[in-house]
Amino acid sequence: MAPREVRQRKVAGLRELFVAVLVVAPVGPAARDLLVAGAFLVEFLTGGAHRPLSALTAPPRREALSVAGAAVDRWVGPAGGGPLVLVHGYAPAGKDEPRVLEAAALLARAGFDVAVPTIPGLTRGRLRPDDVPPVVATLAARAAPTVMVAVSVGSGPALLAAADPAVRDRVRVVLSLGGYASAAELLRFFLTGEYAWNDLRGRVVHEREVVRWFLEANSDLLDTPLREALADPARATAALAAPSPAVASLLAALSPERVAAGIHARLVLVHGVHDEAVPYTESLRLAAARPERTQVVLVHLLGHVEAGRPQAWASVLREGVALILVLYGLLAG
Repeated sequence: MAPREVRQRKVAGLRELFVAVLVVAPVGPAARDLLVAGAFLVEFLTGGAHRPLSALTAPPRREALSVAGAAVDRWVGPAGGGPLVLVHGYAPAGKDEPRVLEAAALLARAGFDVAVPTIPGLTRGRLRPDDVPPVVATLAARAAPTVMVAVSVGSGPALLAAADPAVRDRVRVVLSLGGYASAAELLRFFLTGEYAWNDLRGRVVHEREVVRWFLEANSDLLDTPLREALADPARATAALAAPSPAVASLLAALSPERVAAGIHARLVLVHGVHDEAVPYTESLRLAAARPERTQVVLVHLLGHVEAGRPQAWASVLREGVALILVLYGLLAG
């Protein structure tokens, strides 16, 4: 099947899913939330090629939000909405990154009052403990209870903030999209392409340029023996299994699984089965660290944080309904 035909098939399936939601939605506030969730999903998965939510809603306004120690924007529609904090993943321009702007506007159109802090380390592709305070400060500046949406590696600072005693009772639910649980496993995946959880195993072949960029951005995570071992995947795996105490301590500090039991919020972990940036086994790992009030949604409709591989109509329907219900849960509280 040609790429154009594949895309047309995918878009047609999403349109049919939205129409199905229109037909079966009940009357009243629940109907509105279901319709908004369906429209949001279509617009998100088609990258804005189809814009039902934008057609149904007024553009939100964007303004600076005063938060000590953080650069934060606020996005809000004419009707306001419940508070939400969006924590971006790798984004060179932070809150001003085009993809982040689009996501914030779409969430505001869906009915949220959205705050978006810039996470300094993630503008350079690096994770550090000092990325957590901007999220904590933003949560402290929001009304409670707050929804938090964390994208990709932004799930690290988001989940670590959600466990902070100063603000953890202010967070109602955390939705992680393509997030991670263990910084050590994330590092191993980036450097070797290997991932594992229990009996699940897999390997992704990363481009050499991506690995080189990651090494440069995170050189302080790699001591000299580890950097030297990276020329040989077998040696790299062995070195990563026994890092120096300093590296091990830093990796532990960056791992949400370490603090998962201290998170009071409900967790919703959405992950693409064929995610090549962060393996889906990381969401399974996090769920195992705190299974109570945790929901894992594994889908083929998503790659990393974008539309995934084309699927049969039955799979699109099943997974689309699952994702709509996730969004409906956020909207309905």
